[in-house]
Amino acid sequence: MIRLFIILCLLLSKQSIGNDMQFEDFDNKPEAKWEFISDQVMGGYSDGKIEFIKEKNKSFVRMTGIVSLENNGGFIQFRRKIINNFDNSSEGIQIEVRGNIEEYFVHIRTTGTLLPWQYYQASFEVNSNWQTINIPFNSFNRSGVMLSKTINANNIKSIAIVAYGKEHKALIDVNKIRIY
Repeated sequence: MIRLFIILCLLLSKQSIGNDMQFEDFDNKPEAKWEFISDQVMGGYSDGKIEFIKEKNKSFVRMTGIVSLENNGGFIQFRRKIINNFDNSSEGIQIEVRGNIEEYFVHIRTTGTLLPWQYYQASFEVNSNWQTINIPFNSFNRSGVMLSKTINANNIKSIAIVAYGKEHKALIDVNKIRIY
């Protein structure tokens, strides 16, 4: 009878948790998983860096830099390649962020984004306070008509946080990334 009760509790707790998955909390060797990339890979002049910081029991990544549109540039980003697939019933990405008052982007690459300039993009805005932002997969825009109109979470191969598209000073902190 006790075993049946324990099994029932486990099943019910799993249902209440749903499909949420902690993707990153920047606490377990994030420097080995994340890379900084700028438009300098294609001749641009944007520059920046990422730092992994612990502050008041929070671990997070901070990206700072200057986004320049010179020489057809215009981005800095930090990206993580995905090894494990997510549940294809997942509905979006949840991020906990703060920064300067600017617009930033999440870029997703999938098994269908074969060329370096292909991605799915969704924007979000930050301010100086930590906030949690939900970005549904159906709000991402594809970078070209050759890409599927929808994102299947099971096909995601990288996630990036990007300062993009206009000249500005970037400052963004990211504490957690979840797939929901």
